[in-house]
Amino acid sequence: MDPFSYVANADTQVIADLYEAYKQDPNSVDSSWRDFFKGFDFSQTWLGEGSPVGAVSADSGHVQKEMAVISLIKAFRSRGHLLSKTNPVRERKDRQPRLGLTDYALSDADLDTVFQAGTFLGIGPATLRQIQDALYKIYAGTIGFEYSYIREVATKEWLRNKIEKEALAFNPSIEKKKHILEKLNEAVVFENFLGTKYLGQKRFGLEGGESTIPGLDAIINTSADLGVKEAMIGMAHRGRLNVLANIMHKSYESIFDGFEGNVPDEIHGDGDVKYHLGYSSKHISPNGSEISLKLAPNPSHLEAVNPLVEGFCRATADAHYAGDTSKVLPILIHGDAAVAGQGIVYEVTQMAKLKGYSTGGTIHFVINNQVGFTTDFEDARSAIYCTDVAKIIDAPVFHVNGDDPEAVVFVSRIAAEFRQEFGRDVFVDMVCYRRNGHNESDEPRFTQPTLYANITNHPNPREIYTQKLIKQGEIAAKLAEQMDAEFKAELQARLDLVKQKVRPPYIPLKLDNAWSALRYSTEKDFDKSPKTAISQAVVDQVAKAITTLPKGFVALKQIEKVIADRKVYFEKGELNWATAELLAYGSLLVEGKAVRLSGQDVQRGTFSHRHAVLHDANTNENYSSLNHISDKQEEAQIHNSLLSEYGVLGYEFGYALANPNALVIWEAQFGDFANGAQTMIDQFVSSHESKWGTQNGLVMLLPHGYEGQGPEHSNARPERFLQLAAENNMVIANLTTPANIFHALRRQLTWEFRKPLVVMSPKSIFRHPKVVSKLDAFTKGSFQEVIGDDYADKAKVKRVLICSGKVYFDLLDRQEKDKRKDVAIIRLEQLHPFPTKQVEAELAKYKSAEIFYVQEEPENMGYWSYVIREFGWSRFAKLVARKKSASPATGFLKVHGEEQAALINRAFE
Repeated sequence: MDPFSYVANADTQVIADLYEAYKQDPNSVDSSWRDFFKGFDFSQTWLGEGSPVGAVSADSGHVQKEMAVISLIKAFRSRGHLLSKTNPVRERKDRQPRLGLTDYALSDADLDTVFQAGTFLGIGPATLRQIQDALYKIYAGTIGFEYSYIREVATKEWLRNKIEKEALAFNPSIEKKKHILEKLNEAVVFENFLGTKYLGQKRFGLEGGESTIPGLDAIINTSADLGVKEAMIGMAHRGRLNVLANIMHKSYESIFDGFEGNVPDEIHGDGDVKYHLGYSSKHISPNGSEISLKLAPNPSHLEAVNPLVEGFCRATADAHYAGDTSKVLPILIHGDAAVAGQGIVYEVTQMAKLKGYSTGGTIHFVINNQVGFTTDFEDARSAIYCTDVAKIIDAPVFHVNGDDPEAVVFVSRIAAEFRQEFGRDVFVDMVCYRRNGHNESDEPRFTQPTLYANITNHPNPREIYTQKLIKQGEIAAKLAEQMDAEFKAELQARLDLVKQKVRPPYIPLKLDNAWSALRYSTEKDFDKSPKTAISQAVVDQVAKAITTLPKGFVALKQIEKVIADRKVYFEKGELNWATAELLAYGSLLVEGKAVRLSGQDVQRGTFSHRHAVLHDANTNENYSSLNHISDKQEEAQIHNSLLSEYGVLGYEFGYALANPNALVIWEAQFGDFANGAQTMIDQFVSSHESKWGTQNGLVMLLPHGYEGQGPEHSNARPERFLQLAAENNMVIANLTTPANIFHALRRQLTWEFRKPLVVMSPKSIFRHPKVVSKLDAFTKGSFQEVIGDDYADKAKVKRVLICSGKVYFDLLDRQEKDKRKDVAIIRLEQLHPFPTKQVEAELAKYKSAEIFYVQEEPENMGYWSYVIREFGWSRFAKLVARKKSASPATGFLKVHGEEQAALINRAFE
């Protein structure tokens, strides 16, 4: 800890001790103190033994004032942002920063005294007036820097040197100033043009925040020049069309089509509104560096796209650059109300430094227009700043006035340099305003009358910057008018369908080409599953890896038994669930396909069944046997996640969205915990293909089953997924055999298309003696959508029980115990797409039998409503289920047992 972080009244003994440390080893003290001690012959002046030629003479009183000036400098570094003039339309609130001279026992009488403490700021010996002027220019101008809380000394020193040296000297060349004006011009004129031509249409414009465009331009250009090859932007609807046009290079014709109401010639699904769509493009920086850009599609749910962008970038780095995250940049554009109010921001921020989720640093750009819909910022957060979440990961924050585009570009460039230097997150908080209401037809004065009185006649950033450059003699007024006229003419030409200037062509990347090789699904694809069996040689190869411990690895006795049991399964030719699952992963890895599994307990498995990652009992070193199958295999990533559902599911969705050749799985600790990620399920998993034409092979494993564990650990809410199921948008399954989980997982990457797979996965039946599959089911079989009865006597059957999942084993026990050859049990392994042909084929064996549907869930939950919608009500004589209930299950084990017994009895009565 820095011993000089207090405000004033420096302890002279501590300073003396610090100087002694400096004499022993100059590198043992902070660089600012090194500079100070170099120029100030401390031993001489402190002891009053005289001074070298040119040194400042000092008595003890002067030394105290030197220390006071140093304290003032350090205080500005820490709290100068509280004085900064970052708000273009409001007076700053008084946060009592305590940065006056009197706070440090200094006064106006000291202003012309020369202090060696100027070296502490990097300007050499200087008068207090000069030091104060420099501090105000650096820390209290149109930029407010927050970084003093960062705990890593080297990181903080890099920032301080960057800020203090470059802020004072920053003066872009005339060409760079013209480039800034050009980007501002594009942003402003684009919004004005749309507002004039499409009056009243929603576009969620960027007016008031147009400096976003030169800011993003600086981030992308700087990053490209520093070696970034790909960047992905995630943002909400505010300013999205402007970003598409002026950052992503999307043709103006395409954007105008959205306003004209034209339907694209080729569209898959139902489509989405113009300000939700994504895009890919190539950009070339002024220095000639190429970078591929992607803008992620997103719903109106603010910040929901964030984890998707992070997962996408991680997958891209893994697939394209051997895990080098410095080559792929996530850029998240936030609104001030959303970044402060949405919990997903916290979840994603916590991922920043985690091994399984780090993306090498994200650049966060906040378009801080000080209003959330109609809510003023004072009602939207308790924190001083909307970006205070940055402090949980020691990320620096640069607050900047949106009316000063040069300052916006300056901090954007530093943000890009910081990210590449340290591989860490950084925030740019651009304080601006929203000229219109939430959308263009809103009246903002209903809720912010005084603020909008200020905004109404406030010039836009381009007007302010143009006048500044003209005043400085940097450009002529005629040039500014010419730029305006030329851009307006270009936009009108686009509207008139004149050919647009050629943009750099987008060149598909490796993963883009992998997606291009796929197609959309058809109805026929679900009539029968593809072949997913593997050879005996692959079985043996994987078996050897997952039943072998490395030399010197000390396993717990329980783990030794797990490994021994695995060997027995392979030797007997019957695999249990966990072994079948590992075999699926291993077989894909040797085929060159990546496997990624994450969730809160996935390495071991919530029910201690998987043990995919082992820990040495003495050293705690990890060992993943799946990564030791063959030399040419792909990598298995198996990560225990942070305690998050929304964020982690979104991250894995993004990972799967990037790489079609990776099996990406999210497992909930218990299935009902998935409701914490309902936004992601509704807005992405179930609807992405229909809205945006994207495909995704994400797998969700949701432990489900009624075993007396209470309301929160029994039900994965299958009815919610089934309500969302339509148009073959996702596969929903409740599996009962190890072979079927094996084939279901392999089918995800065997199909010539990709669909999310949602599995109501087991809990207790992991260890059920009948939950095993013979080895030939893996080497010869394929996925079974429906499994028929091999116990009942076809000729005697009077009743057919159709069910899904774990309840089958309860029914089977009764069937065998009572020798009920007259009752057949049919298992629905896949619920959606509904396997009508397979069900009909099984029922055809029992033409005169009555049909019951049996589920252990309450009548208003589970599968019943979906099944009768897909298969028809009239086919069923009866539903056997728990009574309709507000809660998924009873909290009393005894009551559960009574309910379950009664349910089974009714099925056979």
